[in-house]
Order: sequence, then C-alpha cells, then structure tokens
Amino acid sequence: MGIEGIGASVVRKEDKRFITGKGRYVDDIKLMGMTYAHFIRSPHAHAKVKGIDASAALKMPGVLAVLNGKELVDDKIGNLICGWAITSKDGSPMKMGAWPAMAPEVVRFAGQAVAVVIAESKNLARDAAEAVVVDYEELPALPDVHAAIKPGAPQLHPEAPGNIVYDWVLGDDNAVKDAFAKAANVVKLDLTNNRLVPNAMEPRAAIADYDSAEEHFTLYTTSQNPHVARLVLSAFYNIAPEHKLRVIAPDVGGGFGSKIYIYPEEMVCLWASKKVGRPIKWAADRSESFLTDAHGRDHVTKAEMAFDKDNKILGLRVVTHANFGAYMSLFSSSVPTYLYATLLSGQYVIPAIHAEVIGVYTNTTPVDAYRGAGRPEASYLIERMMETAARQLKVDPAELRSKNFIRQFPYQTPVIMAYDTGDFVASLEAAKKAIDYAGFAGRKEQAKKNGKLRGIGVSCYIEACGIAPSKAVGSLGAGVGLWESAEVRVNPVGTIEVLTGSHSHGQGHETAFSQLVADRLGIGIDQVSIVHGDTDKVQFGMGTYGSRSAAVGLTAILKAMEKVEAKAKKIAAHALEASEGDIVIENGEFKVAGTDKKIALPMVALAAYTAHNLPDGMEPGLKETAFYDPTNFTFPAGAYICELEVDEATGKTSFVNFVAADDFGRLINPMIVEGQVHGGLAQGIGQALLEGAVYDGNGQLVTASFMDYTMPRADDLPSFKLSHTTTLCPGNPLGIKGCGEAGAIGASAAVINAITDAIGDNRLEMPATPDRVWHAIHGKAA
Repeated sequence: MGIEGIGASVVRKEDKRFITGKGRYVDDIKLMGMTYAHFIRSPHAHAKVKGIDASAALKMPGVLAVLNGKELVDDKIGNLICGWAITSKDGSPMKMGAWPAMAPEVVRFAGQAVAVVIAESKNLARDAAEAVVVDYEELPALPDVHAAIKPGAPQLHPEAPGNIVYDWVLGDDNAVKDAFAKAANVVKLDLTNNRLVPNAMEPRAAIADYDSAEEHFTLYTTSQNPHVARLVLSAFYNIAPEHKLRVIAPDVGGGFGSKIYIYPEEMVCLWASKKVGRPIKWAADRSESFLTDAHGRDHVTKAEMAFDKDNKILGLRVVTHANFGAYMSLFSSSVPTYLYATLLSGQYVIPAIHAEVIGVYTNTTPVDAYRGAGRPEASYLIERMMETAARQLKVDPAELRSKNFIRQFPYQTPVIMAYDTGDFVASLEAAKKAIDYAGFAGRKEQAKKNGKLRGIGVSCYIEACGIAPSKAVGSLGAGVGLWESAEVRVNPVGTIEVLTGSHSHGQGHETAFSQLVADRLGIGIDQVSIVHGDTDKVQFGMGTYGSRSAAVGLTAILKAMEKVEAKAKKIAAHALEASEGDIVIENGEFKVAGTDKKIALPMVALAAYTAHNLPDGMEPGLKETAFYDPTNFTFPAGAYICELEVDEATGKTSFVNFVAADDFGRLINPMIVEGQVHGGLAQGIGQALLEGAVYDGNGQLVTASFMDYTMPRADDLPSFKLSHTTTLCPGNPLGIKGCGEAGAIGASAAVINAITDAIGDNRLEMPATPDRVWHAIHGKAA
C-alpha cells in the first residue's frame, strides 16, 4: 500500500470544489436562450381531468406555451415503464397501469402533473401557472394498502383488478408447514416498515436543449445512471433515437436511489424543448420533491418463526403487503421481491422459508428503491423477529443469534441467495466488546436508580450488493444487464484518464478510483482524472446504486488497467531489451527485475504514441476498455448494538452508545467508508425515531415539508464507534463487498430493539417518536 494507494485514508480530492462553492450542478448551468418550466400539479389524490383552460395564462407576458397531457399523448410520447418483470404465483404477469408523463384524463396522486407552463423566467412561469384553470371531478382516494385491498374499493387502474399489482411467492410452502408442525415454539410479529421521503440535498432538476439543425437533444439531469436514462428515453418513451440524445449528469447532490429513475419532468422538458424551439430548465422546489420524488419502504407484514426445543430456527413464514403508490416506477417491482424476500434468511440457518408479497396500488406518490432498497425491510423484519423470539424464549438476544448463525461457507439459503463468505460471529463479538455488552445489566440498574429506562438492542444484518450477474438478474425479470464498463487512457505525457460507467453523487469516486490506479502504477492520484456522467464521453455503463460502484465499477477499471499494464510492459521490455516477464512496475517506473535498468511511465506512454520503436505488430496508443460482469452478488454484513435511555415521563429517547462492526471486505479508502457508514446510520436512525411520510384519508401528504417531516439533525444522533472485521469477497479480484447502504440497513432494528427493551413493551412501530413511546410506556394507544 502506498501513501495514496489502496487502503489509505486519502482526503477526497473532489471536496475542494464542493466546499468552495465551485461544484457544477444542473441548476448552475445556463444556456443561451434558456426558458423555464413550471408544472401544474393536481391538488387531488384521485380525480378526473375534465378540462384545462390556459387562455389567460397564454396572454401573460413572457409565456411561450402551456402544454398538457393530451398533447403529449397525441405526439406519441410513451408512458413511463417498470423495468423488472415479476410474475404472480398463478403465472400471470404483473399488472402495470399506464403512467403518462402528464395526466390526460385521470390523476392518481396529489402532485401528479397535468400541464406545464414554459416562460422566459421561473417567476413568470409560476405566475402564469396560477392563471391556468383545471376542472377536476374528485374521486374517492385510497391512501393506504388496507383501503386499497378492501372489497369494493374503487379500482385505480383498469389493468389491475382489486388494485393488486402482483401476488408473488418465494420458497417452499410445504417445507415451512412441516417446520411449523414440529416446532416447540412459534414467534409471531406484525410490523410496519414506515414510508420515507428520500430528501437528497439537491432537489431534482433538468435542462433540455433541442438542436433543430442536428435534430439532436441534450439533457442535463440529476441522474445516478445517465446511460440507462438515455436508453429508456430512447427505446421506450419515443423521445429521440439513442444516437440523437446526449445525457449529462454533472455534479449531483445526493441520490439515495431516488435519482435512478426517469421521471415525468425530464420527458416533458425534452419534448417541450423541441416544441418551443428553446432550451428549457426545470428545477424542483422542496415541496415538489416531497410530492413527486419516489418514496421508499412502506411495507405491512405478518411474520412467524418456528423454533425447536433447543432454540434453533426451523422455519419462517412472511406475508407482506407492499405499497407501490399510484404507479409502478422503474425498479419498484423488484424491491419487495428479489431485493427483499431473498434476504429473509439474514445471517441465520433457516432450513425453510416461504414469503408471499402482494404489491398494491394506492393514491400516493409512487414508491421505489431508497437507500438499501428491500434489504432494510428484510433486515428489520428478521432482527425484530430475533429480538422478539429471545424475549419470548427468555434467552439472551446475542446468544440466540449466535446459536443460529451460519458458520460454514459457501452457504445456499432457501431463498435463492448463495452467501460466498463471512464471519458473523467475529462481527457480533467485536460489537459486544466495543459496547461492553457483559456490563450492561449493571448500567441498566444504575440508570433505573437515576429514574431512566435503559435498553440495549442488537441488529445483525446482511445485504446483497453488486446486483449481478446479468444472466442471473435477467432470469429473474430484470430488463437490463448489471455489468459495468471502464476505459483507461494513458495520455502521451503519462497522465491518466479513467472513464467509468459508474456515477458519483457523493461516494468519492474521484478519489477512490484514482487510488486503485495510483496503487497499480505507483504514481500520485493527482496524475489521474476520473470522467463519468456523460453519455457522449463514456461508453455505455450502468450507473451507481446497490453499493456496486467499487465491487463492479472499480473491478471494471482494474480489468482495463491490467490490459494497459500488459501493453506497457511489452513496450518497456522492447525499449530496455529485456524479457517482458522480467518487467515490474514500481513508483511510476517500469524496471527490469534485479537490475538498475528502468524507464518512467511518461516515456513508455510517449513511446506508445510516437510509435517510432514499438514491438513488431503492435498498434500505437495506450488505451484499453473492459466490461465486468460479476459471478455473484457480494454480501456485506455486520453487527450493530445500540444502548439508550428513555425518559418515562416524556417518552424522549437519548443515546448512550452506538457501535457498528461491519465486514465490507477490502477497504479502498477507510475514511470514505466511515463517512458512508455514518450517513447510512443517520438515515437508519432517522427512520427508527423521526421520519415518516403520512397521508390523510383523502390522500393528502400531511408531512410535505420539513415543518412536518422530521429529518435527523446532528444533535439527534450519537457518536458512532466503528470497527471492521474482514473476510475478502471471492467474487471479485479486489475482495470488495460494498459499504454504501449498510448503516441504513442495520441501524433501525438496533434502535427499536433497544427502546422496546428499555420500556418492556415489544409493541412499538417506527418512527418511535416521544409521543408514540410515551403511549407505549403508559399502555395507551397512540
């Protein structure tokens, strides 16, 4: 390891521009002749659009156009799609309701766009929107799954009888029945995984520019995967042929999954830019983000776990209703199925598992992947079950977990996943030691004397990252492959450009990816630049989500680097009159092992491009590409333990300690990893204590601003104690597992387990607000 190579805690080089205000986000971009879009959105959760009168708005100064959903349909712009096909247990395909970018006839959630105003300024567009009169006929709204599946409920989509998207199953039902038949103890639990709003720091934005001379579109957008955006916009939405559409995702201020998808606003801006003949910018305000960014989670689950007389798990049965909102988003179908049910074995040997997932349409904002995407829901369910079981069986929660841990690898679960490696005991023991688990009873007693209720909660999570290989996910219904691409260019003076299909929106790719190159060649990271986010510069790539950037994206760079190194060694050997096998790379030089003969990287690069003295038959240049498709998912895992106190009089929770012991395989940059874990823990704790999207009976989002939706602040969070155990992933040559979502996956259960331990009542749902905790303590319904 060099001072800037793999394993070094190098300060992120991209942060200089961010903290000095020099970042370049979509809303910073200004084009000649730019106009501005403002969307007219339905105030109703469910209504017919009877008519739109834009005559007054069109007479206002600076207004160029008012466009509506009927015009969009007339121009044959396609409906938004879901890109992962799921089949119900009866063999029928999922029921995908039509989702036009602007509703021509029926709106199905509050905030759905029905028209757009294009004007010379943002304020002129906003003012004109107030003058547009939309005639609605309000219809009954279904704000949650209970209302939507009730017999006789209004049908939201003609394609989906009973408002059911699919009724999907995984596992062996007969084996589970046998397990429960011979069980000594059965543990049951009903729980809700609360709906969340992503709230990335940068709201979504788009700039669309149509060049009539070239018949070419350019889209600047806040996207986590610009190549997939271009593919979908071209192949399914009929915006433009792929070679006539450039998508650029510049600096993006956070995503957490919510910027994976194609949204109506991008489609409309592209379409409208051609109609008005001018560039169009749209930038969401925070209220629009609350109403229209894809929400996360929202599961209602009944679970049962069977144990034998020795407290070994025999079987697990799960029935989950997943709220999809009003429409199916790009990857929404996969989140409660293949990203959730396949992780229901957790870290445990569970011989028989059966899961049934019923996807449901409601009159709410569409739901899709949010940091962790199915894995947090699975981990929360399993870890709440294990804690509940420990209390029912009257055994120590950590001991019950350890007794049931998987200890032999590879391990084939009953729900598709084949875990390649891990050491779950090591992570749990590390966490127990860090928090002094053995001394908790004494601390609890002392807290009681001080008038506080103290609790401790354990959560042992596992996740599947990388989301690959392509053949496997294709067989499960994915509409795209999930490999990654890279191109490494060594310039004639020896500087290096790495073009990656991964996209950075806070993960530190410009530093971590440079560290790999620096480590391989023995050069400084300042000699390496990382290029991403532009479909005209970078060959097709799959973007960033599912903690795949290092395990998949960085491995693609490694594969391209190996090709570059092999060619460079040939050039060096030829120049030094040595055998290629004797060439080693050290400190930016190609050396003949055992001699003082050497040639610097810039001279090798220059030789490649001058081509005056290359080996016979070698092409000039020093540039290589690679595509990498993993052989398996990666499986980060860990143990989190939370210790806290609850004030019996107020229900307020205060953290005492929070420890996290994670196994992420090899760490490229430990400092970046710790930052990722801190962020994930904040989101997991936020879900447990504070965050929750709430709709009223009319389908109105009553938590539609930061006045009502409680984001975690610094003083809501504890100081975290982090540690790492390491088992290298055998599925990629770097041994990387991924770290971006771990904190959000494991934290929530640890917190709720600790609160319920403190108050002595297991019936507590997220978010565990002081009001909700107080009512649980005092035995009153919240």
